[in-house]
Amino acid sequence: MSFTAPPPHLTRPDLRGSFGMVASTHWIASASAQAVLERGGNAFDAAVAGAFVLHVVEPHLNGPGGDMTAVFATAADPASPIVLAGQGPAPAGATIERYRAEGLELVPGSGALAAAVPGAVDAWLMLLRDHGTWRLGEVLAFAIGYALDGHPVLDRVCATISGVADLFRDHWPTSAERWMPGGRPPAPGQMVRSTVYGSMLQELASAGETGTREEGIDAARARWRERVGAAASEFVGDPHRHSDGADHAGVITAADVQAFSASYEPAMTVRFRGHTIAKTGAWGQGPVLLQALAILDGLEDDRLDPSTELGAHTVLEALKLALADRDVWYGEDADPAVLAHLLSPGYAAERRSLIGESASREVRPGEVPGHVRPSLPPLREAYAGPAAGSVGEPTVPADAAEDGLETDALGRTRGDTCHIDVVDRWGNIVSATPSGGWLQSSPEIPALGFCLGTRLQMTWLDEASPSRLRPGARPRTTLTPTLVLRDGEPVMALGSPGGDQQDQWQLLMLLRVLVGGHTPQQAIDAPALHTTSMPGSFWPRTWTPAGAVVEGRLGDDVIAGLVARGHAVTRSGDWSLGRLSAVTRDPSSGWLGAAANPRGAQGYAVGR
Repeated sequence: MSFTAPPPHLTRPDLRGSFGMVASTHWIASASAQAVLERGGNAFDAAVAGAFVLHVVEPHLNGPGGDMTAVFATAADPASPIVLAGQGPAPAGATIERYRAEGLELVPGSGALAAAVPGAVDAWLMLLRDHGTWRLGEVLAFAIGYALDGHPVLDRVCATISGVADLFRDHWPTSAERWMPGGRPPAPGQMVRSTVYGSMLQELASAGETGTREEGIDAARARWRERVGAAASEFVGDPHRHSDGADHAGVITAADVQAFSASYEPAMTVRFRGHTIAKTGAWGQGPVLLQALAILDGLEDDRLDPSTELGAHTVLEALKLALADRDVWYGEDADPAVLAHLLSPGYAAERRSLIGESASREVRPGEVPGHVRPSLPPLREAYAGPAAGSVGEPTVPADAAEDGLETDALGRTRGDTCHIDVVDRWGNIVSATPSGGWLQSSPEIPALGFCLGTRLQMTWLDEASPSRLRPGARPRTTLTPTLVLRDGEPVMALGSPGGDQQDQWQLLMLLRVLVGGHTPQQAIDAPALHTTSMPGSFWPRTWTPAGAVVEGRLGDDVIAGLVARGHAVTRSGDWSLGRLSAVTRDPSSGWLGAAANPRGAQGYAVGR
């Protein structure tokens, strides 16, 4: 093994067995999914059950009004990874002209004007219909139980509610009534319930008893669209406070919700060190990881170790180049020929040659022959950050960083999200990242028991941008699960919350496992880092030139070396970056495995 030795003592074991494995960002979701496997369900039954539980137990990180992306492979066709797109589009009324008329330069980071059509629930139901084996009521029973009977509320949920308490009291009364009974947030560990949403799940479960298993699920999908469309369109028509400090009405309608259906598409892939890495298309962030791997694949192993000064510098510079391409070339309208060029070996070699000995302070997108490169998005520097060649302290509390979350008093959130991975004994495997519809996204809709998401904040109010706001088009999301294959067989599913950091932290894990020889748990436990030297995907869309955020455990010598190379380093807490989880399978032996993040004492892997 050529990489820096992994920590001698793991925070938790690498799980190993042959029956089934689950890893997610919350122990209750992992336990629920494993219970499905124990009762004969497959990986898709289990993932859907765990996902609906995540709506209930991690409401500050995802919700039914949000979105999800998954990449999976079936035991029947393991060599063909599939992307499940549960990313809803912009509503018909979400035009650049409309938003400009509201006096906006950016789509807000909170409030219903930033809401895409909810996509997560329809996607999960479609996955269950097409690849699961259980009836809907059986799968939803876990989430219904935790919603109606209660669950212990997380510390971070309480902290999030406290951070937006004034917004709730003064501007979002329905959210205050839901999350601050008696006028104050719940205490950590207090039993909380989601009775309205739980009742809605019961309604879906009842619809699921119609006809065959598949017919019942489609009946529930139709009922969902009807209920959500009617309630959402009626509620968001009233102006309410948004992240710009002004009041706006939402634009989503019942017709928008009725028109949406989740979809499948082939995954985009690249080869790296004998493995195939499968990701979403350019309507997501997934090709960033593929581009970074293609750039790094042409380098010697000693330049790929993120725990060394040279490796950390090289990884940061490769990520900057990939992210720069994301911000000018990616979007719903991305030309497939452009993406093919960005992932080609020749282009990767061109980009690789741009990695110098010092940190770049520029955003450097590449050129594509025969295509006019779109202009860069506005480069707004962050209000506070270290100067190049220096070290700054984190600007958010360590506990906020531990779950990838930063929320201010107006509900503006950077980083977010949940994740779940499942593999079963038959060879089905799925990696999924549900997100959006956080309790702090927009006012609670009383008839539904949840709020809408804010994914449209990732679009630009610029007609020339491939990721512009456009009715009926998906916003370019940061949700980016990963599937790894070897010799045509899936061998690992992984992912992480964290917005713009998701692919960055996954890159570290893949390098440590596929090149450095670390086990998944060793790779997750190893110190993490990421760049902030790109326009952020979350409002207010700022960047830090040469910015790099590192865990202190990276070491004084390595951090000093990065500073000497010109990186503007923010030294975060020792255990503050990344919420990775993963499941693995060895097709030759039949062994399955799982690993989960120790940061924040919330992620959990289980299996046997």
